[in-house]
Amino acid sequence: MVGPGGAAPLENANPLIYRRSGERPVTAREEDDELPDTIDDREIFDILGQHLIRSINDPEHPLTLEELNVVEQVRVKVNDAESTVVVEFTPTIPHCSMATLIGLSIKVKLIRSLPERFKLDVHITPGTHASEHAVNKQLADKERVAAALENSHLLEVVNQCLSARS
Repeated sequence: MVGPGGAAPLENANPLIYRRSGERPVTAREEDDELPDTIDDREIFDILGQHLIRSINDPEHPLTLEELNVVEQVRVKVNDAESTVVVEFTPTIPHCSMATLIGLSIKVKLIRSLPERFKLDVHITPGTHASEHAVNKQLADKERVAAALENSHLLEVVNQCLSARS
């Protein structure tokens, strides 16, 4: 099978597809402008309405990260009081060459969506990727992430992952 745009063959040509979770109902507390708006695990998963980390597109497939079970709400941890967000993601195969791009896409979505006070930790679910240490090291390095986002081609690919598919 040929990849997007006639590129190299897909690494995982027949991935398992999972059901998307439903939208979270808005509570009266969330609608009350007098109460502080805290950020929780599900809000990070659903982040900002239509701009969801769960709806980030897979670089190889016309599917979202949620549909491929790459991101799950149970792997999102938020401590609003300490301004920390931790997101673990699970590549579909142990040798996925797109793991760094997927992690970068998640990180960029969070950077663009959250207040600057949040410290972000995006990493591979332990034991699920052959190069998890190297990928995690790249994603944790602010200078490497900034340099990656200065690369116009790479930024275009990340933006494609973050754009809504029709």
